[in-house]
Amino acid sequence: MIHIENIRKVYRTRGRTVTALDDVSLHVAPGEVYGVIGRSGAGKSTLLRSVNMLERPDRGRVVVDGADMLALSERDLRVARQRTGMIHQHFGLLSSRDVAGNVAFPLEVTGTPAKERRRKVAELLDLVGLGDLGRAYPAQLSGGQKQRVGIARALAGSPSVLLSDEATSALDPETTGSILALLRRLNRELGLTVLLITHEMDVVKQICDSAAIMSNGRITESGSIPELLARPDSELARGLFPLPPPPVRPGTTIVDVTFTGTDPARFVSALARTYAIDADILAGAVEDVAGSLAGRLRLGLPGSPDANAAPLAHLREHGLALEVSA
Repeated sequence: MIHIENIRKVYRTRGRTVTALDDVSLHVAPGEVYGVIGRSGAGKSTLLRSVNMLERPDRGRVVVDGADMLALSERDLRVARQRTGMIHQHFGLLSSRDVAGNVAFPLEVTGTPAKERRRKVAELLDLVGLGDLGRAYPAQLSGGQKQRVGIARALAGSPSVLLSDEATSALDPETTGSILALLRRLNRELGLTVLLITHEMDVVKQICDSAAIMSNGRITESGSIPELLARPDSELARGLFPLPPPPVRPGTTIVDVTFTGTDPARFVSALARTYAIDADILAGAVEDVAGSLAGRLRLGLPGSPDANAAPLAHLREHGLALEVSA
């Protein structure tokens, strides 16, 4: 659905250059919720805006729903943008228009007849849970309600792709959860492909099927959530399930185990039964990630890593990612 290949974007200002995107490639499958996470200045917003050509890459390819965005004429680009909705961090609502008027605005721009606009607006407001607030103005709404208006407006053109630019960063945790649940429901009910950027690991944890980590204009890690959690030294796994620094315990092998889709108690007990060893649980972080149990567990095994070669191999054979230290 979204294929980004080797794009580069350099800004030049006051005699200096800033490389916002440095040979970035990304693939988002149809119907997927894909999260791009990174700190401020990592290049996330530039990447997102490159998808609908609000920022035009200096080189590379951007293909959205079969359209090569860099090769389109201005007229065809306007049409392609209608298939891509966008929601913003600070809502971007028109204060002089009521809720219905804000949602109707993109339909007015495309020349949709008034009767059809009214029908579509009512349908969208019901879809996002604001069916009784069409006459309210943005100043009368909570942050979560404003973002729901923004989502309804983004859906006005019946897009196949929804872009989310830090859509929950201005919201409290409870409201964030409700907005993420709405996005996941829309993803499933409408078949929307969702590409979102965020600096919050909890957003990735709650709704993403796949993710990428950005730093200094480059993607350092990407893949489906299960794939990333199955990789030793996964940056995403560390961010999702932080553990304290490993303790110094002479004569003990310290093992950080990353798992997904399994109950950690089962493999710890199986390890103890099979090899007659006491596996101490030193720390752990276990949560539901996109509907599947996942986390990291720190075990202490008596003896050196060489002495524990068989137990460690047993864990790896069961699809667990290990980081081992003495």
